[in-house]
Amino acid sequence: MTTPDSPVIKAIYERRSIRGFVDAQVARDLVMAALKAASWAPSGLNNQPWRFAIIWENETKEALAGLTRYSATLKSAAVLIAVFLDKETSYDYTKDCLAVGACLQNLLLSLHSFDLGAVWIGEILKNRERVNEVLELPERLELMAVVAVGHPAHRNQKSDRRPIEELILLEK
Repeated sequence: MTTPDSPVIKAIYERRSIRGFVDAQVARDLVMAALKAASWAPSGLNNQPWRFAIIWENETKEALAGLTRYSATLKSAAVLIAVFLDKETSYDYTKDCLAVGACLQNLLLSLHSFDLGAVWIGEILKNRERVNEVLELPERLELMAVVAVGHPAHRNQKSDRRPIEELILLEK
């Protein structure tokens, strides 16, 4: 099977979760551009249920790092982006969670396109209420992920996928 020559397809196949970063700042304009791309994800009724908290401060990164077993990744990142579902804008919880997932994928792909590394940390969700407390955010915001962002220490991650034939349940 041939793969179409497309920058989007190329980015999807090349993007990897980056957990190690060099000690270097990330330009704010790149973060903002990635968040703008993230905000263009599809959502039911175009309700755009995602909200973002951008964390640059080391003290706050340290506090969040204490809430996950991936503390080293959070501490070494130049910036953390906490992604929330705003329950006040939600009209269908499942659809809105899927929309936030699409938003996260847009965010990860756009960061990759800027030669930045990122990883979507979901394990921290076990402490989602504590994240809201650390960030002093209201309960109506439900944490969906924390994305650690920085300049990659390396890009030698390998990955593979099951053959597509194993994943297709039905074709009529």
